[in-house]
Amino acid sequence: MLAVDGPVAVDWDGVAVEIGNALTARDLGAKQVDMREHLAAWSDILELTASATLRDDPDFAPLSQASLADFFTDLPEPDANPDAVTVVLGPGAALVAHHVLWYADLPKRYAEAAITAGTGHNLGQPAGTGPGTTRRLFYIDWPVLDRHRDHIIGDIDLWLDTQDLPAPAWLDGPTLRTALADLSARPFRTRPTFNTTSWGGHWAQQKLGFNPEAPNTALGYELIAPESGILVGNTDSVRVEIPLQVVVAQHPEQVLGRSVHTTFGTSFPIRFDYLDTVGGGNLSVHCHPQPDYMHEVFGWPYTQHETYYMMVGGADRRVFLGLRDDADLEAFRRDADRAVHDGVPFHVERYVQTFPAHPHQLFLIPAGTPHGSGEGNVVLEISATPYLYSLRFYDWLRKDTEGRQRPVHVGHAFTNLDTGRAGDAVARDLVQQPRMVRSGEGWHEDVIGRLPEMFFEVRRVELAPDAIAEDTTSHGFHVLNVVEGDGIVLETENGHRYDLTYAETLTVPAAVRSYRVRGLGTGKVRYVKALVP
Repeated sequence: MLAVDGPVAVDWDGVAVEIGNALTARDLGAKQVDMREHLAAWSDILELTASATLRDDPDFAPLSQASLADFFTDLPEPDANPDAVTVVLGPGAALVAHHVLWYADLPKRYAEAAITAGTGHNLGQPAGTGPGTTRRLFYIDWPVLDRHRDHIIGDIDLWLDTQDLPAPAWLDGPTLRTALADLSARPFRTRPTFNTTSWGGHWAQQKLGFNPEAPNTALGYELIAPESGILVGNTDSVRVEIPLQVVVAQHPEQVLGRSVHTTFGTSFPIRFDYLDTVGGGNLSVHCHPQPDYMHEVFGWPYTQHETYYMMVGGADRRVFLGLRDDADLEAFRRDADRAVHDGVPFHVERYVQTFPAHPHQLFLIPAGTPHGSGEGNVVLEISATPYLYSLRFYDWLRKDTEGRQRPVHVGHAFTNLDTGRAGDAVARDLVQQPRMVRSGEGWHEDVIGRLPEMFFEVRRVELAPDAIAEDTTSHGFHVLNVVEGDGIVLETENGHRYDLTYAETLTVPAAVRSYRVRGLGTGKVRYVKALVP
């Protein structure tokens, strides 16, 4: 009895054919059971996952708390056959009694691309019911499937990376778990990806060489725990991509540190990404949910405070941040509603302040603060992990690839607007100047962003050529990104070494403890460091 579990986006028909062919080649009979044939009716699944608070919301849903077993009317109970291998395939296969368990994985970017293209379906959705939606993918499918995967990871006998289905890369179960333990105690870099959007720019194409054929490189996912993967392997031709979340779920205290694990469980709480508008357009002006709203309406235990670190900008570029002290909020709401319903543009600067986007300035953006990056910038966005709740006030009447106006969430946005982030207090509290906290020969470390209500802080380290900065993760993990110069070399007391170049991000788990950093090249190097103090 072989169970082959995995996410919806896997080509399960192809997996069935390949396994059948492999068994036939070994003169083994095969009987196949498709889990998709045992799913509950789609109408029942829709009712199971409906939200009382957001039932008719077209864009958002609370994070589903359903279990994968809830999606089935009954689980198959095939009898073992002494003359054949019974293969149970599809999401939830591990729920069926089995002797051997495989997990066929496909990174989440494939699922999102298929849904966006109109070719993908959601968990439990049969053919003929229309295209899948990113709303269900983000808030229902992924949370349900991730919990299931994390629960069974200790029992998996073979992990299959099906990005190249005819020749999947794989790890056996013991090697997989050894790799997870090893990664939890050494620095690692997650696989970067760049997506396109209507406002996107071209910096990552021109500077970093990403996606040269794409329309733009708007969103650069450096470290986003629910989606990021880590490449494991010794050669470029054979690598297995493992979700970062699996590492955290198996070894939370080693990765996060004891106190962070106590507070956040197995949720890696910080993310790094790029917002590229060089040659593009303004981002929407939006905010993120207040903590109570995030918990009670969207189902996350903590909210998305964030920061903008300006990698590229200038005095003639701008960042939208906070309310003007003379903002008429009733007029702001009327203008926002007219833009959505009647397509009437307005000058959002009448209500929201702008600041020069000087390179290497950090802007703090607590939940509820209206903000957005202007055209011509590259923002390193350092924020809390709940990344799918941008509540838009105004999006410049932009349209998506289908010619429809992009979603704007006026009701959610104004409900969560923090009216206290206004006037001179914005510049005083949210546009901070560096304060030195440590220094040594040829280097110094500054706090560049810290607020009482934000659980993480951002620091910046500057190294002269040949200087060495000693550091420790004794209280929790660090996340580093090189923001100026050629790069750094990081070495741990256990002999691990990692070279990190400009614009790359590295996670240093809490279990690493002592490490040292020196700069590459002949000029000064600066890198930012985010941590939960």
